[in-house]
Amino acid sequence: MTHYIAIIEEAGPEFAVGVWFPDLPGCVSAGDDVDEALRNAPEALALYLEEVEQEGKPLPKPRTLTELKADPEAAEDIRNYIVALIEYPARAHAAE
Repeated sequence: MTHYIAIIEEAGPEFAVGVWFPDLPGCVSAGDDVDEALRNAPEALALYLEEVEQEGKPLPKPRTLTELKADPEAAEDIRNYIVALIEYPARAHAAE
């Protein structure tokens, strides 16, 4: 199974909780609270990666947390927001 690191941003009670994946530009999700955002993240990940596969492109390689911390573009987000590991069971989708 493949896992991607997600960044979860709580911007306050007036805003949705945002989720994005540093290794997957444009792959975003949200929820009314952190729990809902985390429940929605796997679906966003699956839809994004299934589209990549349908286009015949290789899946983007997920970086480790250590690799992301070394990336100046991701390091600040990792310091400031919640980080979660989201699973993409690629083998299960390939068997369907």
